[in-house]
Amino acid sequence: EEKAAKAPDTSKPEGMLEVHYIDVGQGDATLIKCGSHAMLIDGGNNNKGTTVQLYLKKQGVESLDYVIGTHPDADHIGGLDVIVYKYNCDTVIMPDYEKDTKTYQELVDVIHDKNMKITYPVVGEQYALGEAKFTIIAPNSNSYGGNANDYSVAILLEYGKNRFLFTGDAEETSEQDMISTGMNLDCDVLSVGHHGSANSTTWDFLEATSPSYAVISCGINNQYNHPSADTMGRLSDMGIPVFRTDKQGTIIAVSDGTNISWSQ
Repeated sequence: EEKAAKAPDTSKPEGMLEVHYIDVGQGDATLIKCGSHAMLIDGGNNNKGTTVQLYLKKQGVESLDYVIGTHPDADHIGGLDVIVYKYNCDTVIMPDYEKDTKTYQELVDVIHDKNMKITYPVVGEQYALGEAKFTIIAPNSNSYGGNANDYSVAILLEYGKNRFLFTGDAEETSEQDMISTGMNLDCDVLSVGHHGSANSTTWDFLEATSPSYAVISCGINNQYNHPSADTMGRLSDMGIPVFRTDKQGTIIAVSDGTNISWSQ
């Protein structure tokens, strides 16, 4: 007897998703491209704005659907004033947490000069990026005291069956809050929080996310000794292969919705 024709797999997207973990030394900057759509998570330190801008230009990025400043630390938002100034950015997402620094003020001034407003992260909200989508998964509280890191915007990016997780500098308290929401945090690729610092990427969080790969963005011989031996030990014990910008430079993951390939 004839078998019924298999319904087409609509979950497999047509194009490719690219995630560029840009080498900005000690800091974070990640470009995500999906078809003609692009977004940027963080922009490195104050002296890295032009580096990031030139990288985007080289990748043919003409405008940004989203810019996420995970939290107001200089090594994450320092270069974003250049990006917001040079590019049309549809949506700028930053936590409702201010820092009394020149770096933070410069970014806010540029956002206001371009008549844009800051969109605050709401956990559970989803945003489309071409055929990809991302969901806000942190911060889950507005009472982390003076710990700027725990206010970090964290997102889960999905493309077909592939899932990428980005947590800024979120530390153990915020990681526990993400776990206790009961959201599915499983991912293929974990952007290791806080440059691999010891007080992030806890056992609990690794068990909840069970990544197939980990990427660490940090500077060569940085003053913080990131990534910490503790974190590297946990990743190694779980058999998770690690890519590091201090060892490999810019790292690029390309997903077709099912498989992920790597280049540097």
